[in-house]
Amino acid sequence: MRILLTNDDGIRAPGLKVLEDIARQFSDDIWICAPDEEQSGMGHALTLTRPVRLRQHDERRFSVTGTPTDAVTMGLRRVVPGPPDLILSGVNRGANLADDITYSGTVSAAIEGALAGIRSIALSQVYAKEAMGDDVPFGAAIEWGARVLGPLLETPLPKRTLVNVNFPPIAADQVKGIRAVRQGFHDYSRGTVVEGRDPRGFKYYWFGLEAIEHTLDHGTDLEAIDEGYVSVTPLQLDLTHHSSLSAMADRFI
Repeated sequence: MRILLTNDDGIRAPGLKVLEDIARQFSDDIWICAPDEEQSGMGHALTLTRPVRLRQHDERRFSVTGTPTDAVTMGLRRVVPGPPDLILSGVNRGANLADDITYSGTVSAAIEGALAGIRSIALSQVYAKEAMGDDVPFGAAIEWGARVLGPLLETPLPKRTLVNVNFPPIAADQVKGIRAVRQGFHDYSRGTVVEGRDPRGFKYYWFGLEAIEHTLDHGTDLEAIDEGYVSVTPLQLDLTHHSSLSAMADRFI
């Protein structure tokens, strides 16, 4: 089985090494194409206004000067000799839960893979404290990654579908199990914008530096993580709200 690995934290991210170790439990045919630098929050952005450069670090390890979507595109078209059987994105440093997946470069890399017709899975390690940098513990992902992937590789997936996996922010031996759950939603009446001033006296702003309040609806990824489970959520790329189609069409008769 040929596997392409990518992420949004960059080619040197600790989570990418964790992902490689997980992937090698399933195959030795591993290829890596990831962004040169961290691209968190880039979503499904594609670089169109400047050239993307491909850098080779060893025989099967490459990086690009662009987004996670760029990395997957270059991986499929310039790096991997033939279509891979699987694309794995992550392991992200931080959660990709609920509606935050719309911002996620990790999930978007898997989206690009799904659009190409390749089984694609995004994996993220939730962490409990802010400002941990590279000290985020990946223990849950390390111990539970293969346990999640094994069954997922045997599960049929429709076209244009991907899987989003999150590991809870607890020690591996405290994880209660794995839950297949739906996507939750955060409370977007909250949110912080932290203001500061640079050395020249100009204002600047940081987004998202405080925890997001959310309602733990039953059967969601948010609830699963809160209760100490690995969350597994299938996502579809068809964003059409089908139940509104007929009512909307009636407006244009």
